[in-house]
Amino acid sequence: MGIGAICLVAVGVAHGEPAAPDPHELIEAAIDHQRSATSYSELRMLIHRPDWQRTLSIVAWTRGLSDALIRFTAPAKDAGNAVLQLDEKMWTYTPKLNRVIRLPFSMMSQDWVGSDLSYNDLSRNDNVLQHYRLAVVDIGEADGLAAYTIEAVPFDSAPVVWGKEDWVVRDDYITLSQTFYDQDLKPLKRMETLEIGEMGGRIVGTRMRMSKLDEDDHYTEMEFIDMDFDLPLEDRLFTTFTLQSGSVPTSGRDG
Repeated sequence: MGIGAICLVAVGVAHGEPAAPDPHELIEAAIDHQRSATSYSELRMLIHRPDWQRTLSIVAWTRGLSDALIRFTAPAKDAGNAVLQLDEKMWTYTPKLNRVIRLPFSMMSQDWVGSDLSYNDLSRNDNVLQHYRLAVVDIGEADGLAAYTIEAVPFDSAPVVWGKEDWVVRDDYITLSQTFYDQDLKPLKRMETLEIGEMGGRIVGTRMRMSKLDEDDHYTEMEFIDMDFDLPLEDRLFTTFTLQSGSVPTSGRDG
């Protein structure tokens, strides 16, 4: 099941055809569906460029909407590099320097490890619920299910970098795509769900691609190998000590 099979067909929302759900509730449910109260995942990240590509292996833990620990496990030169997110704060750790560095807000829009994902993309994706005005602007169909296009326009004083976001969310809470626009409303990049399958006892996106829309053949794919949800995670997992030490509590799926 892939994004290529999606055919969005407009229906007359204004003419009383299927009623549109509350967009805030729909996006909140989609975020919760992919993260739940806690989550653990193993994935491969492929960074592709016209003349080269590289693959990295990652393990990640999340807690709620605001906390995450992401660590590289391969290749050897990248193993141990990690990112910790707590609410609006983010720290990085590099074994070669053996230093934990608090990431300033001015660096949040920079590319993460040379990929098409920025540090902002790793941070709280529930910002769209706090800082954007949401509206369902289209209802279509994707693989036999209703798919809702949600336009997210930031409030005037919102501390965000994007001029607009468009989300496409299926009615089983799978996020099919997310498009990011600059302040001139030009689309700059898009996250698409390429494959959907069952992991951790639920149907989730298992392969996603972030593409730069203004650069041909520039994209980053994330392929999930294993996922688990609602597992017990100790508080000390989400600390700068664990970020630097690399230790993982046994309840955190340390393998």
